[in-house]
Amino acid sequence: MPVKNILRKQEKDFIQSSYSKTLRGIFIVVHIIRLINMKQLLQNQKSAIAHLSDWRVGALFMEAGTAKTRVAVELVNQVPDIDLVIYVAPLRTIKPPDNTPSVIDEVNKWGGFKCQNVEYIGVESISQSDRIYLQLYSKIRVALNCFIIVDESLKIKNATAKRTKRMLELGAMAQYKLILNGTPLSKNLLDLKPQMDFLSHKILNMSDAEFKDTFCEYTKVTKRFGHKSYTREFITGYENIDYLYSLIRHYIFECDLQLQVKQLYSTINYTLDEECSEEYYLLKEKYLDDETLMWKNNNIFLEMTQKMQHSYCCTKNKFEVLECLFKEIDERRTIIYCKYIASREACEKCFPKATVLSYQKESLGLNLQHLNNTVYFDKIWDYALRIQASRRTFRTGQEHDCQYFDLTGNVGLESLIERNVEKKIGMVEYFKGKTKQEIFNDL
Repeated sequence: MPVKNILRKQEKDFIQSSYSKTLRGIFIVVHIIRLINMKQLLQNQKSAIAHLSDWRVGALFMEAGTAKTRVAVELVNQVPDIDLVIYVAPLRTIKPPDNTPSVIDEVNKWGGFKCQNVEYIGVESISQSDRIYLQLYSKIRVALNCFIIVDESLKIKNATAKRTKRMLELGAMAQYKLILNGTPLSKNLLDLKPQMDFLSHKILNMSDAEFKDTFCEYTKVTKRFGHKSYTREFITGYENIDYLYSLIRHYIFECDLQLQVKQLYSTINYTLDEECSEEYYLLKEKYLDDETLMWKNNNIFLEMTQKMQHSYCCTKNKFEVLECLFKEIDERRTIIYCKYIASREACEKCFPKATVLSYQKESLGLNLQHLNNTVYFDKIWDYALRIQASRRTFRTGQEHDCQYFDLTGNVGLESLIERNVEKKIGMVEYFKGKTKQEIFNDL
């Protein structure tokens, strides 16, 4: 039932009751406030609510910054008689760094859930703590009308992961379910299957193997290392996409982010000091002389690039160029993204007014539209993670142009990462098919 119809019915029932005029007046004021709030919804939010209102389950695949949480609050609150709301999200968004708004703050900003019994649970806790999982299981099992929301639903994309299996078990007992994410996919189409199964197995109504065979084209590659051999499957394409969309279209809503502010990108160059430069080239010689590289062992590549980048992550000139930047922009309105513990601790000490964050832990889910400057202190290979990091400031409610500053050092690895990020190519994909000499030349 649409929200306005529910409100009208509640108002009519209330007026016909024997409550005092004072309480009746309070109800009418609250009623008017809620109607005003509904009118303040953005058009894409209104469309999302209208699209999913007729279903018990749904997916909000709305880009980061489009205020999915606001839509989730409205969808939950328009369902009568909900006696338990479970909000599952990355723990860092429930208990974020100091002075950073949490997802609880975001929910409360939009009036909060009407249900008196609301639980916020870190998705990591569901797999790591049997106690938390069993307590949650018991609460959902006895609830009459439970509504489960999974924020950043890509966290349950892996069908073999413990957290995904447990979320599917919890979801099977809930009457209402909603998943939120900026995109339903991170690597391939297989990411979509567990998310849809959480909502309902009836949506796709097929096994994992059937899903892969129906919608994916893939090939098998066998590699031999001495007496051992390894076989892996690689997805080479997709098929029957129209059929897949016909199965899920009623249950999903997608939209892009459209703001009236700009995104401005700049590169700031820095130079490695002598000590860091020497260590970088020593590591380059060490790893590229290692014959195991000829086997294309991706763990070797990861170790190599991590150590090489770590060797200069705190080089002196990096901090000097950032000090100069803060003479032009407001340090208090700036996020500094770091990859390493060493660089993060150094930035927190040198730039105490800035918000220093980690890519892996804090580039998803946080609402930081009160800031508008972002510094990429360390580079990362992951294009999707970098885009997510940019969306902490560029989101609904941002009133200023968003500026992004990319610190780039004078070594080959920095240029290599930058080129591959532009092409949306990850580390593993880059190293496939490369000879040792080609890698040496690039670095």
